[in-house]
This record gives sequence, C-alpha cells and structure tokens, in this order.
Amino acid sequence: MRSKLCVALALTSFLNGAALAQSPVPSRQDIETIVAEYIKTHPDELGTVVKDYVVKHPEILREIFLAIAANKMQSKAGDNAQSAAAAEKLARKRAETVTANAELLFVSPRQTTLGNASGDVTLVEFFDYNCGFCKRALGDLVNLLAEDAKLKVALKEFPVLGPRSMDSLVAVAVRMQDPSGVKYLAFHRQLLGSHEAANRERALAVASELGLDRSRLERDMASEEAHATIAENEQLAAALHISGTPAYVVGTNVFTGAIGEHALKEQIDAVRNNHNQ
Repeated sequence: MRSKLCVALALTSFLNGAALAQSPVPSRQDIETIVAEYIKTHPDELGTVVKDYVVKHPEILREIFLAIAANKMQSKAGDNAQSAAAAEKLARKRAETVTANAELLFVSPRQTTLGNASGDVTLVEFFDYNCGFCKRALGDLVNLLAEDAKLKVALKEFPVLGPRSMDSLVAVAVRMQDPSGVKYLAFHRQLLGSHEAANRERALAVASELGLDRSRLERDMASEEAHATIAENEQLAAALHISGTPAYVVGTNVFTGAIGEHALKEQIDAVRNNHNQ
C-alpha cells in the first residue's frame, strides 16, 4: 500500500511540475526518496495530492482494499495457527497430568461416585453449585447416568465463585454421611437444579429435607476430611489448568464448559471403543 501511495504522489508531483519533470524514469527507491522529501516540504498538500490522484485513478481503491484484506487474512491465519499450537500443547500437558494423577482423578476416596462403580469408562466433573453453566449441564449428567449402565461418574466439588460456594462443604458432608451416593444424587439434583442461589443455609436445608442429620453435617463440614476434599479438588484443577466450571475429564482428555450431552457421549464412546480394540 505504501508503494502505491508513493507512486501516486510521485506521479502527481510529476504532473504538477515537480522535480521529476526533467529526470529519467526513477527507480522505486528514487520515488520513495522524492515522495518523502515532497511530504516533508509540502505537509499541507498531502491530503489534496492523495485525493486528486484517487479521483483520477479510482481503480487504486480496489487494489488497496484487496491488499488490506489479504494482510488481514494472513494475520488471522497466523493467529489461528498460534492458537491451534497453543491448544495442542495444552491438551498434551493435560493428558500427561491426567495420567500422572489417575488415582486421585478416578478412584479418590474423597470423591462422590455415581452410576456403575465398576464402570468401563469414568466421567469426572468439576462443578460449583452457583455456576449457571453447571445448572444447565445437570440434565446432561442425569441423562447419561440413566442411559449408560456401564458409566461411572466422579463428582468433584470445585467452589470457584467465592464465599457463597461454602455449600460445597455441605456436599462433602453429605457424601461423608451417605457413602452410597443415593441421597447425594438427590441433594445434588435439588441444589444444582434450583434457580435459587446456593449457600450454606440453603444447602443444609436441602440435606435436612432428605433425612440427613444436620448436626452431623455441621460437624463433618468443619472436619479435616471435608477441607482436605476441597483442597484435593482445587489442586487437581490447578494441575489440569481448569479455572472454571463445569469441567470434564474423559480418558485423558479435559473439556471445559457445558459441552452438552451429545459431545460427552461421543467422548465416552470413543474411550470405550478404544478400550475394546
């Protein structure tokens, strides 16, 4: 684009009787030198010069626009390539972390296990009871549990939304009082499925309605086990570069965001098929 402008200015100055009038055909470098000097000595005329040339040669506008578009496409392609490389690097790093932490991710005694405890595929979910996307994704989890008898689900309480997320300690206390996970699932569905904000009192009320001992819940919430559970989940999330919810682990792949039931099922099927090969 710069060269086009230089040529335009040089030709215009030539037409106006500038220094090029008696000179041989100048080289590109000569033209740029002359144009630079012309701009320096005639700063107020630059706009008029450009306007006059464009009026006389409107076809240059198309070339300018094409050059701009080409530059943008080239820049975008470079950005996309960098983003793809960064995403691939992160995926490899996460896969290595999953392998190194497989026991804590898939069979930790501190997680809540739902579905088939001996299932052939484990779906891990990190969640927060005040996360709107987790609330939307609840139906995905419920449907997968209902439709896939071989699926094991590991739930990881991951309170990322501030002090209100103390309800996660209530969830841990529910798990401690209900190892079977039956009441935990009912608690989970009721608290996460509600449009109300989840907090300590709301979570305790839901657990009490399900027949759990409130006094024991409060004692367990203050226990070392409860706080160690949250700490373990936070450490796993940090190692996996998970900073939001929901986040899923299937096989050695990590997915962030509410990716939907269909996408989760595809990943589960892919891991299962790979095991069967």
